[in-house]
Amino acid sequence: MFDKILIANRGEIACRIIRTCRNMGIRTVAVYSAADDSSLHVQLADEACQIGEAPPAESYLQIEKLLNAAKKYGAQAIHPGYGFLAENAEFAHQCAQSGIVFIGPSVATIEQMGAKDQAKSLMENAGVPVVPGYIGDEQGPETLYSEAEKVGYPLMIKAVLGGGGKGMRVVQKKEDFSVALESARNEARKAFADERVLLECLVSSPRHIEFQIFGDQYGNVIHLYDRDCSLQRRHQKIIEESPSPFLDQNLRMQMAATAVAAAKAVKYMGAGTVEFIVGDDREFFFMEMNTRLQVEHPVTELITGLDLVEWQLRIAAGEKLHLTQDEVRQTGHAIEARIYAENPESGFLPSIGTLHRLAFPDLFQKNHKVKDGTSQPLSSIRIDTGVEEGGEISIHYDPMIAKLIVHSDSRKHAIDAMKSALAQSGVLGIVTNLGFLQTIIQHSDFDACKIDTLFVDSNLESLLSENKVSADWVFWGAAISCLLEDFEQAALKAQKSMEPCSPWNSLDNWRAGIQQPHRILLRDVQGRDKEVMIIKEKNVYRIISLTEEISVSVSVHGDLLDLSWNSAGLEEFGHHLLVLHHESQILAVHAQGRALFTRLDPLAFEQSEEKDDFRLSAPMPGNVIRVLVESGEKVSSGQPLLVMEAMKMEHTIVAPADGIVEKVLFQDGDLVYKDAELVKLSILA
Repeated sequence: MFDKILIANRGEIACRIIRTCRNMGIRTVAVYSAADDSSLHVQLADEACQIGEAPPAESYLQIEKLLNAAKKYGAQAIHPGYGFLAENAEFAHQCAQSGIVFIGPSVATIEQMGAKDQAKSLMENAGVPVVPGYIGDEQGPETLYSEAEKVGYPLMIKAVLGGGGKGMRVVQKKEDFSVALESARNEARKAFADERVLLECLVSSPRHIEFQIFGDQYGNVIHLYDRDCSLQRRHQKIIEESPSPFLDQNLRMQMAATAVAAAKAVKYMGAGTVEFIVGDDREFFFMEMNTRLQVEHPVTELITGLDLVEWQLRIAAGEKLHLTQDEVRQTGHAIEARIYAENPESGFLPSIGTLHRLAFPDLFQKNHKVKDGTSQPLSSIRIDTGVEEGGEISIHYDPMIAKLIVHSDSRKHAIDAMKSALAQSGVLGIVTNLGFLQTIIQHSDFDACKIDTLFVDSNLESLLSENKVSADWVFWGAAISCLLEDFEQAALKAQKSMEPCSPWNSLDNWRAGIQQPHRILLRDVQGRDKEVMIIKEKNVYRIISLTEEISVSVSVHGDLLDLSWNSAGLEEFGHHLLVLHHESQILAVHAQGRALFTRLDPLAFEQSEEKDDFRLSAPMPGNVIRVLVESGEKVSSGQPLLVMEAMKMEHTIVAPADGIVEKVLFQDGDLVYKDAELVKLSILA
């Protein structure tokens, strides 16, 4: 076994690998860019080496720098994680040339599976079913347009070297083909330095189901069962589960055998994933083979009880698979939710900034009684993250904050555990998809297993509109939390003062003959203001309104509040609220969703601002990669004006209405900051 390895990656996966290495007594070397000098993976590793500036092309994608770091620190092997150089055959080749073990499959396997067109041809020859389409060498626009006509619409354009949803476009009709092709090619060129594409017919009601496979250096290959990754946005997974609720046992075993056959066809070694698309008719097709560890590998670890990183290390060190197929057991149900710094209401655009507050649930859910009087079994919770409170989400890297994974004895109980875990998770400082994840997990179609890869796109408007209005008790709870924070700050101030017992340090609202309520003024994200009047009496908080007075009992557990009250003769109890504070911002998280409030100073003067509805601004920091219009040009509503790139994805800025371009303020290659005006547009009446 290795004494020391270098991890050629960053963030969550680097931290994940370090954890296993520590358990195995293997020392680790972290590499980091100038933007990551204080990152969590750097802190956790035994040693660390800076390898370049913030852009990946100047650091994490520099093969020579990675190899030099491995030699300098005496690492015998390199683990590539996922992303960056994980599936780069040249990197694996140079590792071998340098006498360093690449923890992954052989160079030949990476090359065979690295190009989607070549992989499909190889799998087809091996008898593995593939999606019908065009995978030819001729890449001229005329040829591709002609082949698209043969494939038929709707269809999918895919980058030949693609992955992670990059370089993928769904084309519903032929009129959209040219624009989609150009966009897919540009994105593929940026991400993979290769603009070649293939075309596939779009499978009806597609499910994305993959099988974890492992092979050793002695020809042994097994599978570790399936994962359902159908819940996606922008062709990228956000929720995964295992086992797939869509498969019956016969289809599962048939697909598993096909996955193993596919792996044996390329003499697979190490961890890999064979991905299938499954139609509503339950016919399945090979999509691709990922020659690396997957982001969603924790759900497989939880249902099998196996450490997949440990398996990778042992196989790379020359050991045989220590389990046969019959010895691999599948227990219970696991679900993973990916927490991203992104704004679902703005097309899932990435969000950058400081993680001022970061909260995750306890790692185990306690047994609790349900309506029939029985107890649910213990559900475990796992959190994989590469960030910590106070850390930064940068423009340069993937915007994933963490992965939240739950495991229980059944899918129903796993869903319940995930609902509870999400209700105890919060981020304050940047926009996240946590509320969106809650909405999906609570959706009746998810509960009924009626999910395919088009679910988010087909239901986006309704998914975004749910849980918009906060219940009154959420306002109360947030206001009570503000009051508790005021009391805490007052107590700290009193302790530091010359007269800690002075009544001037107290925040009680005592007046002669009457007790005045505390007034907390909150504004929600829709701009609605609400004043909450509270009188505190021991552990009871009286909420005063024009129509009634409600007594709320509060139990405080750190940032978690347990609230109970009696209103209109009805007793309400067991309402849990996670409340996070940073300056004037308050995040309140509960079982049905979450609300963001701003605490207002009722004496502060607010200057009104004129809103320019047609100011075309950058929705995030990024690079302008294509300007599509010129000054003086007449444009129509919805017409693309320019394209930005940020966090490895393209984002098109379109005209909000018919108008005339007065001035384009940036050119190709320019770096722009969030909210920078990009185009001056004169709207036509």
